[in-house]
Amino acid sequence: MEISKAELSSAAAASNGQNASQPQELRGAEILVKALQAEGVKYVWGYPGGAVLHIYDAFYKQDTIQHVLVRHEQAAVHAADGYARATGDVGVALVTSGPGVTNAVTGIATAYMDSIPMVIVTGQVPVPAIGLDAFQECDTVGITRPIVKHNFLVKDVRQMAEVMKKAFHIARSGRPGPVVVDIPKDVSFNKTAYTGYPDKVEMRSYNPARKGHGGQIRKALQLLMAAKRPYIYTGGGVILGNATQELRQLVDMLGYPCTNTLMGLGAYPASDPKFLGMLGMHGTIEANNAMQNCDVLLAVGARFDDRVIGNPKHFAQNERKIVHIDIDPSSISKRVKVDIPIVGDVKEVLTELIAMIKESGQKPDAAALAAWWESIDGWRKRDCLKYDRKNTEVIKPQHVIETLWNMTKDSDTYITSDVGQHQMWAAQFYKFNEPRRWINSGGLGTMGVGIPYAMGIKLAKPDSEVFCITGEGSVQMCIQELSTCLQYNTPIKVISLNNRYLGMVRQWQELDYEGRYSHSYMDALPNFVKLAEAYGHVGMLIEHPRDVEPALREARKLKDRTVFMDFRTDPTENVFPMVKAGKGITEMLLGSEDL
Repeated sequence: MEISKAELSSAAAASNGQNASQPQELRGAEILVKALQAEGVKYVWGYPGGAVLHIYDAFYKQDTIQHVLVRHEQAAVHAADGYARATGDVGVALVTSGPGVTNAVTGIATAYMDSIPMVIVTGQVPVPAIGLDAFQECDTVGITRPIVKHNFLVKDVRQMAEVMKKAFHIARSGRPGPVVVDIPKDVSFNKTAYTGYPDKVEMRSYNPARKGHGGQIRKALQLLMAAKRPYIYTGGGVILGNATQELRQLVDMLGYPCTNTLMGLGAYPASDPKFLGMLGMHGTIEANNAMQNCDVLLAVGARFDDRVIGNPKHFAQNERKIVHIDIDPSSISKRVKVDIPIVGDVKEVLTELIAMIKESGQKPDAAALAAWWESIDGWRKRDCLKYDRKNTEVIKPQHVIETLWNMTKDSDTYITSDVGQHQMWAAQFYKFNEPRRWINSGGLGTMGVGIPYAMGIKLAKPDSEVFCITGEGSVQMCIQELSTCLQYNTPIKVISLNNRYLGMVRQWQELDYEGRYSHSYMDALPNFVKLAEAYGHVGMLIEHPRDVEPALREARKLKDRTVFMDFRTDPTENVFPMVKAGKGITEMLLGSEDL
């Protein structure tokens, strides 16, 4: 159900009390709904239960927000998360108390690790019952405290509107993140005089910086212009900060090489020759070698995590000057000491940096840059993403991704993934040229996100193609959401790279545990074709390389149907390049010949 701007404007006006001469007496649940309307919320993913029945009753009485009934609370948060990643809006989920909250914890932690703006409304037992081990009670504030940007327990209905205003403000500003609002059942039922939704919020203890320090940006400019071997390393912060145009302008203006983390893919076009590919544990040889051998590194919206730089001691062996731009001061010099820290909104800082470069009239050292590119091109000559493309007997998973890319590169496409080998192959072989098109769990590495992410995106982007790349292990964790896809008509395409193993676990067991495949083999898989059909969808089994392209073409033609494609892939295939735990990022295994 699309909501018109006029309807949203009317809802917001009503919420602000513009049509009321006298304050209305409203229940807490009604004020909650008005708050969501005023915030422009279009969709809420949730699952009802006793503690939130007053809220569900309030939803029943309005028609500007569509509630999506999922089959498990974890999927509610994942779907709202996927929606937020693809649109940039705040995702909203609603769950009941007790098990509703604990089922949602994985989704909340996933959003927290990847800095996704979300508001999760949770039910709670009545205020007088809190702490008495009441039915379906749990300490929501205590449980979620380490995995949220902030949380609230609303003990008085008079606080409802103000708390919701603060929740949305905190979720979307500064370094984004999930905010939990815990609402006791009696608070959602109690009435109070409603004078309108606040039009502004004041929080003395929370004022994230936006503008970077001019002096620091000027120092960064001097370093960048004097560099002989410069490198631009960007993470998810560029995408979350809507700074991709500024990044592209900077890279193109300077002609410097650029890399993205797993979460930053699409910030700079993957098909541009200045892009060296993803870096890190499964990054390209050119991306990792450039990271280790550069003399000036500009890090933007990234956090030097363990999957990116490997062993910090190895990374520190080569001297380099580091400029780090980030909205979150706690992320700077957390794992790697930097020389020029710049705290601020990445879009604003990059805009100011670009203006200073233009104003200064300085140019990079052309001869040094040419020599640096020569070194990079030397690394590039070794095809680190090679695989057996001539195999006609068994489907190579990389071939499925490459075929999908070639078919969809010119169309409006979103790719979600679960976690494992298929995730890395998607990151390596699908060339993301635009931001917010690659939706996956980075920091927490959560299996089961793929289908909920996809259905959240499809609801927001009904005219786009949405593919979920998954494996037979991950997909079973939230496969019940195929039922939600049917009920809410979100026709996604599921590409399951089925190798009959928990592939990444098997790969590590092969390399580090002498092939002792402890509990990584899937012995009792369902018939996915029949399972998809049982949920009301189309199922396909693809077993031969020659059938890969025809199957994908057929699935794309079925625009109004969810299609589950079970690709039987090579069970022995591993993800390369690979940096083993404790090693430096240039100590890469490039294939089976290195084992």
